Amino acid sequence: MSTESTNATPASGVQVALIALFITALVTAQLTAAKVLAFGLPVSLPITGDALLLPGAALAYSLTFFASDCYAELYGRRAAHVLVNVGFAMNLVLLVLVWSTILAPAAAASAVDPAAFASVLGASTNIVAGSLLAYLLSQNWDVFVFDRLREATDGAALWLRNVGSTATSQAIDTAVFVGVAFALAPRSFGVGVALPTSALLALAVGQYLLKLLIALADTPFVYAVVGYARSRTGPAAAPRTGTD
Repeated sequence: MSTESTNATPASGVQVALIALFITALVTAQLTAAKVLAFGLPVSLPITGDALLLPGAALAYSLTFFASDCYAELYGRRAAHVLVNVGFAMNLVLLVLVWSTILAPAAAASAVDPAAFASVLGASTNIVAGSLLAYLLSQNWDVFVFDRLREATDGAALWLRNVGSTATSQAIDTAVFVGVAFALAPRSFGVGVALPTSALLALAVGQYLLKLLIALADTPFVYAVVGYARSRTGPAAAPRTGTD
């Protein structure tokens, strides 16, 4: 039996792991976005008061920027854009699968109440619209800025492009998600619950502060992942420019 030859380069373990982390964190964020969390603070801050309010998806979604920054550094801008677009498609697949399960008839012996199941997993229209729009804008901006900073520094200062791209893209993500999900969609289209301006500001500031802290804290891990991958594959597999 003859075997067919191929010119395709097999994906490395690091590449597969980054793709898996990105998609897993992304779909987890979609499922947990509706719950609003509150973390008490030892002191009262302007706007937020004595508690940080943030969507339940904040931590999971922050991991997607960690994964995409590592991916862009190792495999280039074009590959990172593909990852972002595939992630968007997987988000749509998730929504179809979840809602098909919600709409399917439940067995009488089911241990889970259908209404509770739909309430927990069935993200409302305003949450879906806000999260998908925020994802498209912020993730593509993150890849773009990361690549521009890499060109400007001639491949040096990985910490700068990791923090710089994530800080700006998370600001876009926060503003778009909070604005669409809790202000524009409820007030313009009557879907979801509109929050007062003070609550909108507190929610936006709270989640942005957490995301910014995560961006700062994950920088050593970005260096570790990139260093490990390059030690395994060599510099030829790690493009330093966006031209691929």
